[in-house]
Order: sequence, then structure tokens, then C-alpha cells
Amino acid sequence: MAAAGNKTNWFAIWVSVAVVVVLVGVGGLVWWMNSAATSPGTAPESSAVESETGAIIVGDGPDEVEVWADFYCPHCQDFEDQYGPAISELVDSGDITLRLQPVALSGLNAASGTEFSARSASAMYCVAEEAGGEAAYEFMQAVFAEHPTGQGLTNELMASMAADAGAPDAAACIEDGTYSKFVQGQSQKLPANDQGQAGTPTLLVNGEYVTISGDVAADITDRLG
Repeated sequence: MAAAGNKTNWFAIWVSVAVVVVLVGVGGLVWWMNSAATSPGTAPESSAVESETGAIIVGDGPDEVEVWADFYCPHCQDFEDQYGPAISELVDSGDITLRLQPVALSGLNAASGTEFSARSASAMYCVAEEAGGEAAYEFMQAVFAEHPTGQGLTNELMASMAADAGAPDAAACIEDGTYSKFVQGQSQKLPANDQGQAGTPTLLVNGEYVTISGDVAADITDRLG
């Protein structure tokens, strides 16, 4: 018969096991919550969307012009007013490949109170997925033409714009905000200037960051091959 001091304390063992199980469960929950918060979200799948970067590709010219923009950003709206016609001409003439990067900056997204930055950028990817880069570009131009302020544009209006651009079946994707998380994640990839500052609009020509001066020729056309 074993001595009383050597008896196995099964109660203490099972309590310890239970504590470990609870801690593992809590750790798993924290990991899942952190993963969900930092997940890039659903990525669009389209031949018009570059899988590595998320850029929407328009045209196939020898030079590249890349624009990062938030639809709710007033400076982006001004940029489209001033630079948009020249960029459009360069696309139509076959001189450039246009790379569009719609993003949703957190501050601007919250400012509308309706998550318009994320909804509109997501909608642009919905159009690209259904109808291609040219349709997405037309949609972008239509949204910027409204100079959205306040609460931004409704999903219904953007669905109508999508249909006009050639993507009549994008309405459900727009309503669901399918790519809202993706476009917010994309904003973390904004290229920075020499001082490490990043914001919208951002312009790159043939991969080189361009400080926007207001001179379309100096900023774009004079830099083309």
C-alpha cells in the first residue's frame, strides 16, 4: 500500500489541464480576432486587375502612368479635373498603360459617416471584375464628376453608374461592399515621397514618384519615352 504522501492528486491535475485548455482557447480567440482585423479581405479576380499589386489596368501603351486616389478626397477630385483629360487622351492614343489604384483612407472613410471611401473604391473593383479596366475607368470618371461630399453617393446611384459603364450585374457586389476591406488594406501600400510621406492623390510615371505640381506636361507628358 502506497504512503499517503505519494497519492496522485487527480483533482489538481484536472484543474491544471482545464486552465491550460482555457488559456489555449483564449489565445486562439485573440489570434483569430487579430487575424480578422489585419486580413486583407477578399481580393478581386479579373484579368484587368494585377494580382500582385491590385492595380486596375487600362490600355497597353509603352509608358506607364499610375494613380492612387480616394474618391472622397477633394484633392483627388481636383486632380481628376486637371489631369484627367490629358491622361484619358494618352490612354486613347495608345501612348500609356494606366494603372489605377482606388483606396480608402481611414480618416476620409470615417468622415462621410457612410464609409463612402470604401464603398466607392470597392464598387470600382466590382466594375473591373465584371466588365474590365476600361469600364472601371469610365466608372471612376463618372464618380469623380459628381465631386462627392457629405455622405457621398448611394450604392444605388453607383450601381446605375456601373450599368452605364457596361457592368449592369455589379449591383449586388456594390451593395455588399465586397472589396471594402481590400481597398482599406491597399491604402497601407501607398507609395511615399522622399520624406516618407504618403497620401492621395499619388502619381507615378514609369514607376517614378512624381510630386504633383499642377503642370500636367511637366508631371506626365514630358516624362514619357
